[in-house]
Amino acid sequence: MKVKTILVSQPEPKIENSPYFDLQEKQKVKIDFRPFIHVEGVSAKEIRQQKVDLKNYTAIILTSRNAVDHFFRIAEEMRFKVPDTMKYFCQSEAVAFYLQKYVVYRKRKIYVGKRTFAELSPLIKKYKEETFLLPNTDKVKPAVPETLNALGVNWKQATFYKTVVSDLSDLANVYYDVLVFFSPSGIESLFQNFPDFKQNNTRIAVFGNTTIKAVEEKGLRVDIAAPTPETPSMTMALQKYIDKVNKGK
Repeated sequence: MKVKTILVSQPEPKIENSPYFDLQEKQKVKIDFRPFIHVEGVSAKEIRQQKVDLKNYTAIILTSRNAVDHFFRIAEEMRFKVPDTMKYFCQSEAVAFYLQKYVVYRKRKIYVGKRTFAELSPLIKKYKEETFLLPNTDKVKPAVPETLNALGVNWKQATFYKTVVSDLSDLANVYYDVLVFFSPSGIESLFQNFPDFKQNNTRIAVFGNTTIKAVEEKGLRVDIAAPTPETPSMTMALQKYIDKVNKGK
């Protein structure tokens, strides 16, 4: 069956040269974007209930831009002036770059990993004497606490924001040829919104092994998977699949 419509379970890209827009133009398909999950910050009161006092920490571990936003939001709500001596350990360059929204980059002690949390761990290990705070979501990857425990550092994890299922009720009678998912939370949202969802002829595209597993556990069929050596991105995987099924249209 040919592909004419695609729903991507993420916000619409803000950059004009997104590969999704190129795919839409090249393949003459309609691509819609809709976040199946969204982030909500927890209150300063909830942070206190987790026995977190910001003045007790000398270093912050930031794994995402959401973590950056919600750490500084809570600091403001608590009227806590983040000291200039605070050390920031950022999982990637993208997170470190985003930190500039809140601090003067060249005047702060910022340590940057390459991409994964494991790649950040040697930098954390160098500063074992620090007291680390990990402001994070309620859905933390097990590898993060496991890595920190293995390093033997003094650290505390706190939930600063939560992943919440979005209301998709307006999509109840809307059909798409392809649904694109990037996390198990997206699959969870699909079934919370539509408990009786049947795949039928809908193709499901997924990114990452944990998402594949979540799809299969729901008894659904994975039609398009990324990353692979041949298609390292989701748009490349979609391109390859559409080329194959839309031939002769």
